[in-house]
Amino acid sequence: MKALPNAIFKHELSDAVTAQARAIKLLILDVDGVLTNGEIYITASGEEIKAFNTLDGHGLKMLQKSGVQLAIITGRDAAGVAHRARGLGIDHYLAGIHDKRSAYLELIAKLGLQAEQCAYIGDDVVDLPVMVRCGLPIAVPSAHAWVVHYADYVTQAQAGNGAVREACEMIMAAQGSLQDALSAYIQ
Repeated sequence: MKALPNAIFKHELSDAVTAQARAIKLLILDVDGVLTNGEIYITASGEEIKAFNTLDGHGLKMLQKSGVQLAIITGRDAAGVAHRARGLGIDHYLAGIHDKRSAYLELIAKLGLQAEQCAYIGDDVVDLPVMVRCGLPIAVPSAHAWVVHYADYVTQAQAGNGAVREACEMIMAAQGSLQDALSAYIQ
């Protein structure tokens, strides 16, 4: 049987990011520009259509299976996103949130978590109130410059095209659960 590669990332993780990722018990995601490429298609009847990447979806399922909880905090309230969140088994779906800071603080209090146990993936300035308070702030490459500035990790993969999967696998690698998760597919 062919061995899995030791490193799946195109760049080395710093010791600090590895330590931060090791502590994560909750991954929180923005939607537009993170789980999607940021484009929103609106039909004549007002229905929003968004495209989600299956690689990201499976990465979230693997991360969740490894014991990390998942949450979405999004400013928009789109039925398609709610459907996707249910399909992925995301228990904490907070939509139509205009004060992400308060929603984040309430969520971690409800779950009994500390800030350093939370990672957040964002792309725009509305994500900064959570990013500056969580243990591992993550940005996508196309994020606003301020968001990239405050991120401790910037994915190589683009939003809506594997960025979330990369972040999930980075956390799992730091926590020592990635190799087992991937090995299950080649046995």
